[in-house]
Amino acid sequence: MSNQRMQAYYDVLHRTPKVSSFNGKNSEIFGENVFHTDVMREYLPSEAYKSMLKSIDSGDRLDRAMADQVASAMKDWAITKGATHYTHWFQPLTGATAEKHDAFFKPVGPGRAIERFDGDLLVQQEPDASSFPNGGIRNTFEARGYTAWDPSSPAFVIDKTLCIPTIFIAYTGEALDYKMPLLKALHAVNEAAVDVCQYFDKNVTKTIATLGWEQEYFLVDKALYNARPDLMMTGRTLFGHASAKGQQLDDHYFGSITARVTAFMREFETESLRLGIPVTTRHNEVAPNQFECAPIFEECNLANDHNLLLMDVMEKVARKHDFRVLFHEKPFAGVNGSGKHNNWSLSTNTGVNLLAPGKNPKSNLQFLTFFVNTIKAIDDNADLLRACIAGAGNDHRLGANEAPPAIISAFIGSQLTSLYWMISRRM
Repeated sequence: MSNQRMQAYYDVLHRTPKVSSFNGKNSEIFGENVFHTDVMREYLPSEAYKSMLKSIDSGDRLDRAMADQVASAMKDWAITKGATHYTHWFQPLTGATAEKHDAFFKPVGPGRAIERFDGDLLVQQEPDASSFPNGGIRNTFEARGYTAWDPSSPAFVIDKTLCIPTIFIAYTGEALDYKMPLLKALHAVNEAAVDVCQYFDKNVTKTIATLGWEQEYFLVDKALYNARPDLMMTGRTLFGHASAKGQQLDDHYFGSITARVTAFMREFETESLRLGIPVTTRHNEVAPNQFECAPIFEECNLANDHNLLLMDVMEKVARKHDFRVLFHEKPFAGVNGSGKHNNWSLSTNTGVNLLAPGKNPKSNLQFLTFFVNTIKAIDDNADLLRACIAGAGNDHRLGANEAPPAIISAFIGSQLTSLYWMISRRM
């Protein structure tokens, strides 16, 4: 690359940043656009509030009368946030989220109207499914799709719209998303784990799968992005020279973040915090113009929803800063791809991390029980785990630069390895 082009590239990246309007404490805005349990306590009658907590905690069915009260409270709260519409926010098999907006508005006579939102509209909708990926050929009359409310993931307001997290199922009841299988898996893990925990502590009545994810991404200036039709249409480069800069010195990794990128990070973090996404970490990644953000761990289903929501927020904020954000696993040949690493664990409603070593023989035996069975589950279900992460982009990222994509491994360290072999010899 010529010195002139290098200087132009440098000038683009160090352009004067747009300043965020928010200068307060993050704790003051966290969750302010979320219909969380504290808001429910304020807006719901006592009986409806208790029913909602029970539904969230144990998955119990919510009575229709209670659903009407929750819908009314949700609408009243959303209107105070400026919302005029509502949507069932769902996750079809497209790698992104989907939504169909409907207005609270309902005419009730000549020149008169009210804001209406009842339990029927909250619990289920029919956004259609004829053009979404579905895994097979279906008859036309079976092409409908239904969204059903997921109370375990709180509703939120974004862009003057009340968003209600939902599952997405077919006319025949088959899952058309990853959220429904995830909820079923979490339920199965909870039941099995509680049965085991009861041998150690009778007070354990629920286990919670937790997830802390990391999101890597590339930032590209809008002008440079628009000059590459392949990048615009596919999210990765398909032709042209190899990247001009190598990574021999890894000088970008954990380096100083430029002012323009920092401004982008501040704004999407602020919007994320308002939506209850506990983003706390940011840093430069290995490849030039690659970055990473990560939140504090949360319940697994909520963490999954927050990751998809964050990606949507990042794309919108990037445009405001004349950036384009790339989430493709391998957008550039010859440099690292972007991962979405998952840090998973299992805890109890008594506050015990089941995958952390105990401080006494009894709690340590509980840890060893879950530790050994986790390893066994990985061994028994390696093919299923491999199938879950297989895809053209991810296989290209791993196989082309980082690790063999067909190998499922569990690295547990020398101490746990020695302990594992000692246990296996005694069995």
